[in-house]
Amino acid sequence: MDAFESLVRRIVTCFNGVGLDYMFTGALAVNYYGRARTTTDVDVVVAVSGREWRGRLVSALKDARIVVEEKKIDDALKSGYKIVTFKDGKSPLTVDVILSEEKLEKKAGNVLGLPTFFQTPDDLVLGKLRMIKATVPRERALKDVEDVRAVLRFTRVNVEVVKKQAKRDSTLSIFETVTR
Repeated sequence: MDAFESLVRRIVTCFNGVGLDYMFTGALAVNYYGRARTTTDVDVVVAVSGREWRGRLVSALKDARIVVEEKKIDDALKSGYKIVTFKDGKSPLTVDVILSEEKLEKKAGNVLGLPTFFQTPDDLVLGKLRMIKATVPRERALKDVEDVRAVLRFTRVNVEVVKKQAKRDSTLSIFETVTR
């Protein structure tokens, strides 16, 4: 747990220090919204708009003692996949950086006493529904199902907005099954 907390603390401090536009998603966001669960990685979304984002991202990652292979960033952008995994230089943990060309809809919060940002609960639920849809076999998605249930139980979510978008994402039936 000390290694995970250290990694999160380094990311927040360094990302805030360079003024990076970012937000946490995945297990860390689920923890923030009320479900305690463990993970071996940190998922963070970074806005890739403007001229300085790349330099700030690389600088922040290096300052946080994360092993940066800059070519991975270029490859992710070219591939359209837009997710880059980096290894922590101080532990066996990893950081998944999701590169977003869209404006980040985020919520201000705190982690380990530090000010930071999290994906909104509505968007977190929608992202988890898309992950459930993409996961084969479906049994491997049980963690995501429990995450959705916990966020809905412990956090205010605009269910009508989620349902509308889930319909567009073809995940409405999954949402309905999860919420039964």
